[in-house]
Amino acid sequence: MRRGEVQLTPPRLLGAADVRRLAESCGIRPTKQRGQNFVHDANTVRRIVNASGITSEDVVVEIGPGLGSLTLGLLEVAAHVTAVEIDEVLAGQLPQTIAEHAPDQAGSFDLVTADAMKVTSLPGPAPTALVANLPYNVSVPVLLTFFERFPSIRTGLVMVQAEVAHRLAAGPGSKTYGVPSVKSAWYAEMRLSGSVGRNVFWPMPNVESSLVAWTRREPPGDEDLRLRTFAVADAAFAQRRKTMRAALSVLAGSGAAAEQALVAADISPQARGEMLTVEDFARLATHLVPA
Repeated sequence: MRRGEVQLTPPRLLGAADVRRLAESCGIRPTKQRGQNFVHDANTVRRIVNASGITSEDVVVEIGPGLGSLTLGLLEVAAHVTAVEIDEVLAGQLPQTIAEHAPDQAGSFDLVTADAMKVTSLPGPAPTALVANLPYNVSVPVLLTFFERFPSIRTGLVMVQAEVAHRLAAGPGSKTYGVPSVKSAWYAEMRLSGSVGRNVFWPMPNVESSLVAWTRREPPGDEDLRLRTFAVADAAFAQRRKTMRAALSVLAGSGAAAEQALVAADISPQARGEMLTVEDFARLATHLVPA
């Protein structure tokens, strides 16, 4: 691999034995609470990196690097990787793993030991991509938070629970279309990018995993409209299969007020939230939620 005119030795990716050795040396026992399921298959790591579409120009932020399996794969391609890890023991081990397995790329790596939901800034250059094996219990809020706080992120891919992946990538009319679909669509064009078998994880999870890739899009409006649109989406899906008139009556103050706003937004009062695009929700928010 070349960066400029310098020949670099590629990182040595982790295998199953490496993962177990590192976990044992750290005294790590993976917990469900933090969604700790470590990838131990190098081919899967390379597949994730390839599917993410990152290039040698990208500055990647990774959330939940764990023992570093994906981190090493990202360092093989990206210009820079910043990892955000909440677990202090795992964070303490990661720099040593990078030094041992990717010594030529160690200078292109930063580590932030923090809860990703509380991160408001990152060291080094602004991130252009987000690639991560997200903890399943917080995957949607973490992704939406990083979309909001780091507009420089233009592309990326996450591995999440299959059910969540389908919700993120769903379009209007789909059975899985809902609040995560609408909110993620505000920021990006989301698309499914394959599934990942349980056998590549240690410990093996009880759920299926899928990959979701995205490309940043121009949002339908400014920050004020985003907040108002998200409030409408939350109300619309609070009770699925209700008509928009009924679902929004509380938010609007009455059924009549909800109907008036819907008509003004050129949306049928009998429509259901499952059929509306993010642009429909944004247009409705301008008539329904006070600025």
